[in-house]
Amino acid sequence: MTSAAPIWPVTALRRDDGGLEIGGCEVAALAVEFGTPLYVVDEADFRARAAEFRTVFGEAFARYGAKVDVYYAGKAFLCSKVASWMRKEKLGVDVASAGELELALRGGMPPRRITFHGNNKSDAEIARALEVGVGRIVVDSLEEIGLLWEEAESRGVKASVLVRVATGVHAGGHEHIATAHEDQKFGLSLSSGAAAEALALCHEAPSLTLLGIHTHLGSQIQTADAFRESANRMLGLRAEFARSSGYEMPEVDLGGGYGIAYAPGGEALPIRKAARAIASSMAKALKASKGSWPRISIEPGRAIAGPAGITVYTVGVTKTVQLKGRKRRRYVSVDGGMSDNMRPITYGAEYTAELASRLSDADLIRSRVVGKHCESGDILVRDIDLPEDIARGDLLAVPVTGAYGRVMANNYNALPRPAVVAVKKGKTQLLIRRDTQEDLLAWDVTR
Repeated sequence: MTSAAPIWPVTALRRDDGGLEIGGCEVAALAVEFGTPLYVVDEADFRARAAEFRTVFGEAFARYGAKVDVYYAGKAFLCSKVASWMRKEKLGVDVASAGELELALRGGMPPRRITFHGNNKSDAEIARALEVGVGRIVVDSLEEIGLLWEEAESRGVKASVLVRVATGVHAGGHEHIATAHEDQKFGLSLSSGAAAEALALCHEAPSLTLLGIHTHLGSQIQTADAFRESANRMLGLRAEFARSSGYEMPEVDLGGGYGIAYAPGGEALPIRKAARAIASSMAKALKASKGSWPRISIEPGRAIAGPAGITVYTVGVTKTVQLKGRKRRRYVSVDGGMSDNMRPITYGAEYTAELASRLSDADLIRSRVVGKHCESGDILVRDIDLPEDIARGDLLAVPVTGAYGRVMANNYNALPRPAVVAVKKGKTQLLIRRDTQEDLLAWDVTR
């Protein structure tokens, strides 16, 4: 159940001179004003995708009288302004660290609409979550239940919790982003009984309020089948716990992982069809078990942020390599690389790129877009046909980098992390400034 999907932000267009424009702003002008590499986020696209999830899932479950909450997965890309956008679009935010929590709060997100994740929350993170009154804390281990229980009791408060369940449904792309199988660090196993044990502990703890169960299958899931199977297993656990305890948990969080396209002709999970399929499957399961509908929540991240962002690079050195036979490959080096996009070297992720600053009628040559780091694996786009006249100073744009670009960026080889600028109706707003050389030197402690 996949379909071809666009890979450029909804407002992207080509000007008569061949220059790329997004959000009414010329990319070449953005490069001059903010420098490159540069992350560009289409605010209208970003917010429209968030609203679509809220509307589509809300309608699909409303057919059965069920309610749905959408929490934006902040790990995809979070800053205070994004948190503000999500608040205005009536979404919540899920966070996985104290830093993400503070960004969400700075953006005006009400604490009750924040979900706190993490497999290894520190004492300080637990304390801060309780201090500000986050709406839901997802407990990830039996040990964490005890820690949270004690901290909440010492503060005289009750912590609202979800138990993260490893359902055993394996879905998604690279093994590093599959998170519901049982031999990994997240959650409590359904098949071993650890999840049921955790539910009993949370239910019995006087300082905890057990709201329900949570799961997350992984990322880049391209069919609804895995979501349906996982949801049905979650409902089975809920029904079993209701029979044993007399308590029917009011919430079930199905997580995120909705797949998107990264290259022309690439496929994405159709959100409307997926929502209807999941809702229908859950309705049948609940009818069979004679259970009542829980409040459903989902956590899309990449599917909101990814297609709404691009990265702009300036071309530096180009080099043509003669391969076997008569084949050639042009290496096109840009001023960023694995420090601003770790996904190709980490997950083997595939991207595309386009000349963004001018027209070209030159012949195409098989090319490889590479970064400037001291690693032969520093490859942004492994195989792509680009105009043979690409040269130093040209701009290249790589789409679908709104998720897991800036948040995974690093300072390898002492490179500054790029800025992030939002564009909308011809106006710009700097969301995150570029690292400076002074920033890098300030971290260095001299004696």
